[in-house]
Amino acid sequence: MMAEAIDFSVSPELKNSLGRWRTRAAIIGVIGLALTAFGWVQNPGQFYHSYLWSYVFYIGLAGGCLAWLMTQFLTGGAWGLVIRRPSEAAVRTYPLLILLFVPIIIGIPTLYKWSNPAVLAADEVLRAKQPFLNVPFFLIRAAAYLGGFLFCALYINRWSKIEDRDGGVRPRRKMAKIAAPGLVFWGFAVTFMAIDWVMSLDPHWYSTMFGLLFVAGQGLSGMAFLITILVILSYFRPFSEVLTPRHLHDLGKLLLACVMVWAYFAFSQLLIVWTGNLPIEIPWYLERFRGGWGYIGLVLVFGHFALPFALLLSRDLKRNFKLLACIAMFILLMRYVDLYWLVAPDYLKASFGISWMDFTAPIGLGGVWVAYFLTELGKRPLIPVNDPYLEEGLEHGRQ
Repeated sequence: MMAEAIDFSVSPELKNSLGRWRTRAAIIGVIGLALTAFGWVQNPGQFYHSYLWSYVFYIGLAGGCLAWLMTQFLTGGAWGLVIRRPSEAAVRTYPLLILLFVPIIIGIPTLYKWSNPAVLAADEVLRAKQPFLNVPFFLIRAAAYLGGFLFCALYINRWSKIEDRDGGVRPRRKMAKIAAPGLVFWGFAVTFMAIDWVMSLDPHWYSTMFGLLFVAGQGLSGMAFLITILVILSYFRPFSEVLTPRHLHDLGKLLLACVMVWAYFAFSQLLIVWTGNLPIEIPWYLERFRGGWGYIGLVLVFGHFALPFALLLSRDLKRNFKLLACIAMFILLMRYVDLYWLVAPDYLKASFGISWMDFTAPIGLGGVWVAYFLTELGKRPLIPVNDPYLEEGLEHGRQ
């Protein structure tokens, strides 16, 4: 297939559909955020915890897309051609995500007991951790994470735009040049972000595997999201003329790998803590094994690993657009459940419960984020016209 024969710009039909989806997502998002803000008046503690795990999910989507984008610039290959523009649109949502971080800053005294001077004065362990767990340093680190992500996103998108305009090998080299240190930064930033924002909810507990669990989770979330978007776009030009079962087969194998890596890290953390059987480590899992939390843990074992793993072993399923999209959306749902299981017990402890804000917060944040993403997605041609792997990508699965 010759690239000159295809119009890679957003088709009028798709442009109209993106506009409708964007409007609906924005309306749903505003309503969800308004209801969640009302919940803040009623129960600030529940509001901040519901908001925190919801926010971590959506910044994980953007982070996962950023990681896959940089991986593609380092490795090349036809599999990355079809995910470039959705990934670039996703990482351009970082300005919104930085703005949405403000409620977490406001909620630091409610979310994190280590920020309370009275608690700090009465706890020798927390006083020993104070050089790291203090509000100014917490904010400096958050600014470094978010600022670094934003820099990588803007840098890549700038050179991607230049590549569309001028072509040549220089833009690709520039993007590959930032990709290697960018991936290293992303790995460390996600690790410390998980420690700061989630693990320090229980400042006495620690795990050396916790950051890696979030690294794998973001990669999994990003790939599941990209597969879902690609299947939706496959009903419209130009993706209806570009996307082949082999593209989805390649991405499905990466999705399977992410499922396995996440399961490996999750089991490794449990095994290390359980065999160590230390009083300072075991209570974190005991809280999540009691009452209804234990059932959610079983849901994760089967829904986050066993079922997707068994289904994604099938070659035919990975080449079936609708079935693979269903698996990807199910994995995204399990990512919600996983983050809820990680965050909520630190607030509710052994008493299992689900608040209505645990629904309105992710819906509100998700609606606003998706609306912003769809806006960015429609701004550029959906296939990078001067990508050096363009012809290879178009022929992928057609030989």
